[in-house]
Amino acid sequence: MSNPVDTQRTYALVGTGGCGKTSLAEMLLFNSGALPRMGAIEDGTTCLDYEPEEVRRRGSIQPAVATCLWNKNRHFMLDIPGDGNFTGDMECLLKGVDSVVFVLDAVDGVRPLTKKFWNLTRAENLPAIFVINKMDRDRADFQMAFDGLATLGVKAVALQVPIREGEAFTGYVDVLTGKAYTFGADGAVSECDVPADVADDVSLLHDLTVENIAESDEELMEKYLEEGSLSLEDLQIGLRKGTVAGELCPVLVCSSLENKGGVAVLEAIQALLPAASERPAFVDALGQERKPDPDAPVAGFVFKTLADPFSGQLSLVRILSGTINGDATLKNMRSGENERLGSLLFLTGKTQTPCKEPVGPGAIVAVAKLKNTRTGDSLCDEKQPFALPMPKLPPQLITYALAPKEKGDEDKVYSAIQRLLDEDVTLRLARDEENGDILLSGMGQLHIELSVEKAKRRFKVDIILKTPKVPYRETVRGKVQVQGRHKKQSGGRGQFGDCWIEMEGLPRGSGYVFEDAIVGGVIPRQYIPAIDKGIQEAAARGFLAGCQVVDFRVKVYDGSYHTVDSSEMAFKVAGSLAFKKAMESLKPVLLEPIVLLTVSVPDECMGDVIGDLSSRRGKVLGSDSAAGVTEIKAHVPMSEVLRYAPDLRSMTAGQGFFTMEFAHYEEAPQPVADKVIAEHQKAVAGE
Repeated sequence: MSNPVDTQRTYALVGTGGCGKTSLAEMLLFNSGALPRMGAIEDGTTCLDYEPEEVRRRGSIQPAVATCLWNKNRHFMLDIPGDGNFTGDMECLLKGVDSVVFVLDAVDGVRPLTKKFWNLTRAENLPAIFVINKMDRDRADFQMAFDGLATLGVKAVALQVPIREGEAFTGYVDVLTGKAYTFGADGAVSECDVPADVADDVSLLHDLTVENIAESDEELMEKYLEEGSLSLEDLQIGLRKGTVAGELCPVLVCSSLENKGGVAVLEAIQALLPAASERPAFVDALGQERKPDPDAPVAGFVFKTLADPFSGQLSLVRILSGTINGDATLKNMRSGENERLGSLLFLTGKTQTPCKEPVGPGAIVAVAKLKNTRTGDSLCDEKQPFALPMPKLPPQLITYALAPKEKGDEDKVYSAIQRLLDEDVTLRLARDEENGDILLSGMGQLHIELSVEKAKRRFKVDIILKTPKVPYRETVRGKVQVQGRHKKQSGGRGQFGDCWIEMEGLPRGSGYVFEDAIVGGVIPRQYIPAIDKGIQEAAARGFLAGCQVVDFRVKVYDGSYHTVDSSEMAFKVAGSLAFKKAMESLKPVLLEPIVLLTVSVPDECMGDVIGDLSSRRGKVLGSDSAAGVTEIKAHVPMSEVLRYAPDLRSMTAGQGFFTMEFAHYEEAPQPVADKVIAEHQKAVAGE
């Protein structure tokens, strides 16, 4: 009897937004008997898109897990969202699976974002099969989608050629056997003759497929050269070997909406993709290896945390090695604490089924109410420590300020969003030191909007999204010497502080430098730090537009004091007054933050995108074109790209994506500076 781990399959469905991954999952679950009927995205009835925000927008915003049995073999399926707003944690998610079912749209084929996802898949060394979905669409083009795979550097082997009658997808030809099949009403197939209009294509692809399989294995290559052909059994063995090694990528066709091709996809997953026991050993941060062996010490990786209405949260754990039952106690390698797992659950969307048998490598189980475990943590046998390193996540692309609808509810807003961070590691929450704003950073405008919507629904808090504040800065040029004198006498003890400072601008990025040049005790030593503090606090409040002043040096070189009336507070005020006087003399300027924008778009959109960047005061640094996709790098003022995502989407029909990182500060043009200063003055007047 074979070990269940050897027949088990754990895979992710990966592809760009709108290619039909969730519908494909629905078809696979229905054909395996896990679902009594197929739901539809349009109706909001799919099993894996169950969050209200997903139903409303008709698209996945978080990964979902499904468990099913196919011919008594257990399959663990992870549906990963395809919208760039929700794929920041893809590297973490891919650590939860052994292989990938990569989905392409038969109308759009390979998109710019496809390449990014494929590179992540390759970086994790995950074997993959490709499924060209939506073959029922009017403009479906199998050849275009198949040829596009070459641009990914993929050795694609076509296992099926679609049969179409007019615009209808009616069946497929099995390339290896040469047999044709037509679809019945329920997705079942029956054998038919190979249509004349595809016979030549099938013959050509058969020869190409046989050559590719033979080339992937030396023994097969020798046999093929000697005998001029290979048996079907040889081809099937060679195909599996090449797929598991990552050298070959089999390609199938389907229409998930019409339930056509689901059985063939399930058969290919079972026949061609690896079991957990066939994958290479895992390597921890110390370089130690751990084989995915059911008899090895227990180790698991938490690749995602989901909200749960009953338990608060569910930790999705991929078993790396060993075998576990419910009620096991494992050590969290990050916190150093022990966690009692309680009962293990199999998930299919939001449906939870208690796991009654021990589970081993490759299994994905959900565990409720772990005290101090979060995404990226490793759980293991206390006596045999093992921890997978947490992948480095991409930087957040956009920041919005949040405000409560009711004044005084700031803490309520902060704590509501804080609770979302447990399940979404691509969000970042902070408070603006300058103005006290609550700042939420994420992977795009939609990411932020839907996160706020989720917080409102779950935690009953009204949140207003404010346009993100651009972190402008102020600086000075030249040098000046001024006096800051604070004298107050109104009965009793007075206040007296007096200092002379020299202030000058420094090169960009130098920061703030304070120099104590007092000699002869004209200002006692204990008051010098107070002058420094007064200057720093005044600099933080700004002078032109309420923005922090940066890149300047202050030297305090003279002053006077009073033996009774001088105090730290008096000298702090004197320092602040000296700073303001110096700013008046030095003619400060406004600096604006510049970001490095990297945009990937189809070649035909390059002109529009570069023109648009120029209109945003961007300086294009260069572009690089490969396989139909152009990557453009540009320096652009941050204020011009706060809402770039929807504009890029409309310019590229949803096929472009970008990354953004802070580059440097530059002096803002006068019209921009005037506008920012006027807005600040208006806000101050309004207060």
